[in-house]
Amino acid sequence: MTVHFIGAGPGAADLITLRGRDLIASCPVCLYAGSLIPKAMLGWCPPDARIVDTAPLDLDAIIAEIEAAHAEGKDVARLHSGDISIWSAVGEQMRRLESLGIPYEITPGVPAFAAAAAALKRELTLPGLAQSLVLTRTSGRASAMPEKEKLATFAASGATLAVHLSIHVIEQVAAELTPFYGADCPVAVVFRASWPDERVLRGTLASIVAEVRAAALERTALILVGPALGSEDFGESALYSAGYDRRFRPNGGQA
Repeated sequence: MTVHFIGAGPGAADLITLRGRDLIASCPVCLYAGSLIPKAMLGWCPPDARIVDTAPLDLDAIIAEIEAAHAEGKDVARLHSGDISIWSAVGEQMRRLESLGIPYEITPGVPAFAAAAAALKRELTLPGLAQSLVLTRTSGRASAMPEKEKLATFAASGATLAVHLSIHVIEQVAAELTPFYGADCPVAVVFRASWPDERVLRGTLASIVAEVRAAALERTALILVGPALGSEDFGESALYSAGYDRRFRPNGGQA
């Protein structure tokens, strides 16, 4: 028996990995985050599968479901939105399973920032503008931010920022970032990236607050900030330049 923690992707059912889809189809028990997982994915479960929406459950109740499946020798597909590695609340579940001696495996998923960048048709790391992407958030009720992980700390680098779980405090985000990026820095807000009701707002740090409030976006939106979002004035990577010598094209492609 194995618990399979599966990153179910940002929203669109076909943005799950083939491995994730096949695991769902093979597991007689499926636990999923009901408010974030598309119902279409549940159609891949075996016809007689036990399917449990964990949205109303606390950690003890979720682990109890897993323990029951373990006692029956049934594999579990545990679906989380996006990718398992960030803000998934999987760490405490894995710790509980280890203490109980219940085996588990992890299948990664497409993260929200990747789906948002695809919606924007932007590369987030452009030569001469930004070569780093910072995934961060602001403090919330479920998890406070460590003292050293402030927006200002990351903003000082000039990197592209992907600010998660913070649309409800967009005023705070804009105010804290403006001194570092400038009021005219490009900003994009992607609401429910890859879902049928996806919405994209584009603006600057000076204008984005009004746009978000006018659109009445309060949750499930990602804020992207940085010069790479709006500039067309960037250098080309040397990777594909005619004279660049690399392993698979020695001597710059010269015969």
